[in-house]
Amino acid sequence: MKGKYKPKNPAKYKGDPTTIVYRSSWELKFMSYIDTHSDVVEWGSEEFAIPYRSPIDNRIHRYFPDFFVKKKTMQGTTESVVVEIKPSKETKPPAVQNKPTKQYLREVYTWGINSAKWKAAEEYCKDRKWKFIIMTEFDLGIKL
Repeated sequence: MKGKYKPKNPAKYKGDPTTIVYRSSWELKFMSYIDTHSDVVEWGSEEFAIPYRSPIDNRIHRYFPDFFVKKKTMQGTTESVVVEIKPSKETKPPAVQNKPTKQYLREVYTWGINSAKWKAAEEYCKDRKWKFIIMTEFDLGIKL
């Protein structure tokens, strides 16, 4: 599922609110939530890039995290969070197999790229005193 998202609160969107794209129903659900949640002060979708070194070709690439969210805390301050939305199966390394299949090799490749992106994102966020989180279908309340 892909499409354009039209925010109900365009003033909260950091970037051009006419070009918001979702790449899955999970992203659409999260966008709708943060767009209308009263604690969210500002949000953006794929609005900035984080450089990372790929373990596949050892070159620098750009990672565009799914979301940036600035929200009010219980203490009355604001907190910035970078959010990546992924299926839970992609958030952990694949189980080692004795005889590698094409699917296993794809999973290893995906894990290698994702873990490099997330390591770079954690460092990027730490430098800015932001949080980096990965949300799965379980966090979003999606039953498969």
